[in-house]
Amino acid sequence: MGKKLTSYEDMNLQELDVMKEISSIGTSHAATALSKLLQKEVRISIPNVSILGFDEAVSRMGEIEELVAATLVQMSNEVSGLMLFIFKLDLANAILGKLIEQRYASFEDMDEMAYSALEEIGNIIICSYVNAFTQLVGVEIDLSVPSSTVNMLGGILTVPIAEYGYVTDKLMYINAEFIMDGEKLSDGLLMLPDIGSLNSILEKLGVS
Repeated sequence: MGKKLTSYEDMNLQELDVMKEISSIGTSHAATALSKLLQKEVRISIPNVSILGFDEAVSRMGEIEELVAATLVQMSNEVSGLMLFIFKLDLANAILGKLIEQRYASFEDMDEMAYSALEEIGNIIICSYVNAFTQLVGVEIDLSVPSSTVNMLGGILTVPIAEYGYVTDKLMYINAEFIMDGEKLSDGLLMLPDIGSLNSILEKLGVS
C-alpha cells in the first residue's frame, strides 16, 4: 500500500496517466452522447489531465474576465466532490446552432431557452463522463441536480477553490477539443473529487 495523497499535487506521473486513460474513455462517452443529441458526428481529442493552480487554470482556459457558462454537479456516495463543465462562447454557439438554430453574440444576449439548453447539455456531458468513470473504476457515484451560471471565468473557478481551498488550492482540469463540422472547439471539464475519494479511486485502480 503506497503513501496516501494529501493533495492533488501529490499525484505522480503514473497516477496522472491512469486518470488520463479513464478521462479519455469518459470524454469519448460524452462525445457519443452529444452526437446522438445533435444528430451530428461529434468527435473529441485525447484529453489532457493537468493539476493547476488558480492562475494557471485561468490562463490555460482563457481570460480572467471572459464571460463563460458553467454547469455544476455535486458528486456523493463513494466519491464526493464537484464536476464543473465550462462552455466558451464558440462551443455554446456550435451546440445551440444545431439544437435550437440560434447563435448569440454574447452569453448576455441569451434567453431562458438557450440557458436551459446549455445546462442540459452540460449535465449530459458530465453524466456520460461519470457513468463511464463509475463502470471503469467500480464505484457508485450519485449526482445532484445540475445548477448553471454565466459569470467571468475567474469567478467560476473560485467556486471549487472556495469549496476545497482548505485542502488544496489546485484544480484537476481535463481539457479536450470537441470536433464538429471540422471545427475544433475547446471545452473545460473540472473533476474535483475530495482527497479521500481520490485516494480510494487510485486504490481501486491499483496504482495507489
